[in-house]
Formats: sequence, structure tokens, C-alpha cells
Amino acid sequence: MMRRALIAAVIAIACGLSPARAADAAFTQFIASLWPEAQTAGVSRATFDRETRGLEPDYKLPDLILPGRPTTGAPSQAEFVQVPADYVKEASIARLAGEGQRLLQKYNSALTRIEKTSGVPATVMLAIWGRETDYGRYTLPYDLVRVLATQAYVGRRKDSYRNEFILSLKILGEGVVTRKEMRSSWAGATGLTQFLPSEYYNHGVDFDGDGRIDIWHSVPDALASAAQQLVNKGWQSGVRWAYEVQAPAKVDCTAGVPEVTKPIGQWLREGFVPVRGQKLSAAEQAQPASLLQPEGIYGPSFLSTKNYFVIKEYNFSDLYVLFVGHLSDRMASPQPFATPWAASKQLRTKDVEIMQRGLTRVGLYKDKIDGKAGMQTRAALGAYQKSAGLKVDCWPSEEVLRSIQAAR
Repeated sequence: MMRRALIAAVIAIACGLSPARAADAAFTQFIASLWPEAQTAGVSRATFDRETRGLEPDYKLPDLILPGRPTTGAPSQAEFVQVPADYVKEASIARLAGEGQRLLQKYNSALTRIEKTSGVPATVMLAIWGRETDYGRYTLPYDLVRVLATQAYVGRRKDSYRNEFILSLKILGEGVVTRKEMRSSWAGATGLTQFLPSEYYNHGVDFDGDGRIDIWHSVPDALASAAQQLVNKGWQSGVRWAYEVQAPAKVDCTAGVPEVTKPIGQWLREGFVPVRGQKLSAAEQAQPASLLQPEGIYGPSFLSTKNYFVIKEYNFSDLYVLFVGHLSDRMASPQPFATPWAASKQLRTKDVEIMQRGLTRVGLYKDKIDGKAGMQTRAALGAYQKSAGLKVDCWPSEEVLRSIQAAR
């Protein structure tokens, strides 16, 4: 269908239409071609026609692949371009924690019941809400239907967005929310706790019992849905998200990957020490955990449990999980991380991509080239530093970038 739409654009240009109008004609044809799939999904013809009439693509969105232009990245997604100190700002955490404590009381009845049935702490649900939309105060900037239609047409992940677009029409047809109210992020997440349409159908809960799953207006529905998504992704009741620890002086930061998992007690025997003299029970020490060092050997270190990675399924970013986990903790305790953040600069996405390609070329990195310095990238950098005789700190610095470029 996409190829036919592009051919239509070429024909339109040949017939005298401007490139812009030709592109719009191709987009319109592409959207029209989705009707059979929408019908199969349960979208009525009236809903399809109403919501697609006059629909235009938004070529200013990130993460698009436009012919004749460089592939766009996602510069607005702060999780992947900010250093931890900028993303997990103390002032923001303190403000949101204070508001979260107030909301714990306001929604105590609903939160208690959701926590009892799901095993997800009330503070974790609130922390997700706080991070995603500032407890509903943040107005999402985009029209969801337009975002999903554009991403389905020229996005980097067309096929998945094609389904999301159709499901957004299905939601509108059910009348739970109006088009005007269904605002989204540039990536197509909507509602108080930021769900894709498919997540709405897979994890949505009508907790307030009014016969509708309403994650846009009903706080109980939105929080219960967030909890249900975590449960469906493997949340373990009674397990913390992570433990902050002091790492031993000669820590091997290349071990900081999900595949290297040991019981917390074993990490402690190897020299990792819980901060502030925290004592861990025998049950806690038996829990498997992975080492997480968001700034390599600098800044705080954590032993991350299974629930850390469950939250990461909600948003695939270490900084996002750190924000949510720490905000959740701060609703119960005023203490910040025991070890301060150290890094002051994060390399640009394109520089991290250069690193990833270089690390892939020498067989040290096997994950996707995405310009995001996550756990796998940091560990691969550390392995490269070992082989090149550099200081092993597992942090994407300009020094290691120059070394990788020179090694071509």
C-alpha cells in the first residue's frame, strides 16, 4: 500500500500538482487504504470517515523517514539525551513527591484496593502518573490521530503504528473520549498515564465501575490500568525496584548488563554495600539482581531487581526507571540518593550511534544502533576500553569516541 501511495505521488507531480500537494494526495490514499483493516478491527464507516476527513501528516515529528531527507531522531525525548542529574532533578523529585503524598491521601481508598489486587505499590502507580503527565497538569501537545497516521505513513516503525492508528479510531468510535481530548506525545502515548491504543486494550481497567475504561478523566481507571500493565509484564509483589549500593573500588562496570544476574547476597559478599547502613533480610538477599551504573563507575550504583526491568517495559530508559523508582521512594522517605551524580555532559545521539557502529564492527556490541547509551552500550564501551588500554569507566566520553573513530 505504501508503495502504491508513493507511485500515486509521482503521478500527481507529473500531472502538475506541487510536491507538497502530491505528498498530501499520497497520504490521503494511504489512509483510505486502511479502511478494510479498520473495519475488521470494529471501526464503523462513519467513525473512519469522520476522523480521517481532512487529515494531514505532521512531518515535523521526530523519528520519521522522509525521502530525500536524513532520518530524524528523537531529540525531544529527554531520557536519552540528558545526563542523570538533569533528568532526575532533585527539585522536580521533591515537588512531585510532596504532591504524591497529598494524592496518596486523596485517592487512598482506590489506591489501597488497587495495591491489594495487583501487588503494585500505590507510590509506584503515583510516580508513573507524576512522571508521565505531572499528575494530569501537563497538557500533551499533539493530536493522537494525526501523530499515529503520520507515524504509520513515514515513521521508523510503520507496521506497529498502522495498528495503533486503527485502534485510536476504535477508541473514538466507542465514545469514551473526544478527539479534542485525546492528546498525545510525539510517539503516540495518550491519557493520564500515557498508553498507546494497543496498551489501552491490553491493560485497561474500568476500576471505577462506570462501564468505561477512561484513562483520560478517571484517576482510578488510569492508575489501575498502569498497575495492570506492570502486572501483565511480570511485576513481583513485595519486591523493591532496586537497592542503592556503594560499589567496591575495583568494580568491573562491564558486568552491568541484565544478563549478569546474581542473588543480592552474592553481590554483597563481593563487596557491594547497601547505602546508609541498610540491612537486607534473608528474603531480600535471595532475590536475583543485576548491577546498574547509569554513569559508569561515576555516580550512584544500584542492584536492580526483576521489577526494575518491568518498569523499564513501560518506558525503555534507565533514567525513566530511576526517576519513577526514586520518586516512589521519596513519597515515603525524604532522602535523596546517597551518592551524587557526577557526569556533566552527554554526547549527542549521532556520536553515540558512531560509537555503537564501531563497537559492532569489532564484535563488542550486538544490540540495535539507536544512539542511546543504555546498559548494553555502556558495557560494550567498557569492554572496548579494556582492549584499547584506556581507563575502564563504561561512560561514553569524547575520548573513547575519538579512540573508536581512530581504530577504523
